[in-house]
Amino acid sequence: MYALAGEVLNAVQWIDRLGVEFVSAIRTSLLTVMMTSMTGLGSVTAGVVFVGLFYLAGWREEFVKSVVALSLLGVVVWGLMSLVDRPFPPNPICITESDTGVTSSFPSGHAAAVTAYATIARNSDELPFAVAAGFAGLISFSRIYLGTHYLSDTLFGMGLGVVAVLFAEWLLDRVGEEAVLDLLPFDTDI
Repeated sequence: MYALAGEVLNAVQWIDRLGVEFVSAIRTSLLTVMMTSMTGLGSVTAGVVFVGLFYLAGWREEFVKSVVALSLLGVVVWGLMSLVDRPFPPNPICITESDTGVTSSFPSGHAAAVTAYATIARNSDELPFAVAAGFAGLISFSRIYLGTHYLSDTLFGMGLGVVAVLFAEWLLDRVGEEAVLDLLPFDTDI
């Protein structure tokens, strides 16, 4: 069992090294400017803006799902970054540090958040799935390109984003949107 786990870990590290070599080979000044600009759309600040826009637009289902999914992701990503404490890839272009001081490559919270939005969009009458998925892919790639995450960190983050939305949908099916809205620290007319 331990031998198999060791082999899987070695394979992941090999793929991660290939990813680092690939992005190092394709880096250009223009692409770096584009990726640096794009990556911010997966930040916590952008997440608050998107959730606020869902609320202001009156998109109740998207608002409630994103509140549940992003709340879960915040706890899980922070916990994993604290526990795993994986160093960043070599030669990063930019490193980010959160207010908690957690600086870890694993997992990608940006990839988790934008994948959650794309997953929410797949069943939304309001959000265009193809656009959301395209942005999620580009923003997730930007994290690898900028050297803030390895490929495996980003793929794991994307998986977390999908799972968080599936959990949010499961929870909302059981307790209802109103129960979640009642827990918010402000009145909602959505």
